[in-house]
Amino acid sequence: MRFDSIVRHSIALCAAAFVATSASNVSAQALRDVTFVQPSPSAINSFPVYVAISRGYFKDEGLNVRVESVNGSGPVIQALASGQAQFGRPGPGPVLSARLRDVDVVFIYNMMVKSSFSIVVKDGDPYKSPQDLKGKVIGVGTADGAEVGFARSVLSALGMNENRDYTFLTVGDGGLAAAAFTRGDIAGYAASTADTAILNERGIKLRDLTPEEFLTFFGNGFVTMRATIEKDPKLVEGFGRALVRAQKFTMDPANRDTVLADLKAGMPQEGEDKQFANALLEAVLAKTIPVGENKGWGYQDPAHWERWQKSLVETGSLKSAVPDLTKAYTNDFVEAWNK
Repeated sequence: MRFDSIVRHSIALCAAAFVATSASNVSAQALRDVTFVQPSPSAINSFPVYVAISRGYFKDEGLNVRVESVNGSGPVIQALASGQAQFGRPGPGPVLSARLRDVDVVFIYNMMVKSSFSIVVKDGDPYKSPQDLKGKVIGVGTADGAEVGFARSVLSALGMNENRDYTFLTVGDGGLAAAAFTRGDIAGYAASTADTAILNERGIKLRDLTPEEFLTFFGNGFVTMRATIEKDPKLVEGFGRALVRAQKFTMDPANRDTVLADLKAGMPQEGEDKQFANALLEAVLAKTIPVGENKGWGYQDPAHWERWQKSLVETGSLKSAVPDLTKAYTNDFVEAWNK
């Protein structure tokens, strides 16, 4: 089975443990056991964790990190709140929802600093901005998917109304979306990170038309409980420092084969098709590169949090604003991580 179909249909509830060995001289007995929980089994989407395990970066911090996979951000936060894990990788929306329920979970590291969705066109087509799609058909994977709401929000902000200035066409994802582009059924497509990777692998090079202000609707990042921050700041510092080392290692093209091998060790099925795994990793890496000035890996822009919360409240995804948004995230460790 090709992994692109697995990516798009999602793997159901899964618990997978990945503990890799390294050449570190630190004995296993001296390491502190730490559990990281992710919202899907994908190693590529959590690449800094898997690379840090395989490269021994966590062991250098005295940590023995084990990965557990659950189905979605909600269970990630539940695992942290119940003490079953120390770190997780949920999205910002579920974090704010949890805080409204008095769950003191804190975003510590913004990994996917750009939106997980985008409005794309074929590279070489004449469209330069979303407004150029006026009167055109825009493809979507499903009629009610999250990508539809994202694209509608972008186009609405630009004064374009559905069924008057543009229409959505449900074409499916993966190869189905590629065929729709090839036949000329669609001029643009509301794509997820995985969609972009699949289409590129199918030979359809894409150009992103998403305005910068929407790119800052960041995706999943690393979180922990406030109690962990207050009682064990050295743990948070060590965990994040290993992540930054893994990010830098992964960004270097010279390390690509090593990184892909590390990720395949963590999730073998995901690495069966090396070409696609590489394409997906490229798409994920592009989402980790900061918009504008890079203030350090993991940094969180307060304005981006304000924008996220406002959008969630306006769309009804969040029943109200949290009492103190600044308590939902912290940049206190960014300087230490990036030294």
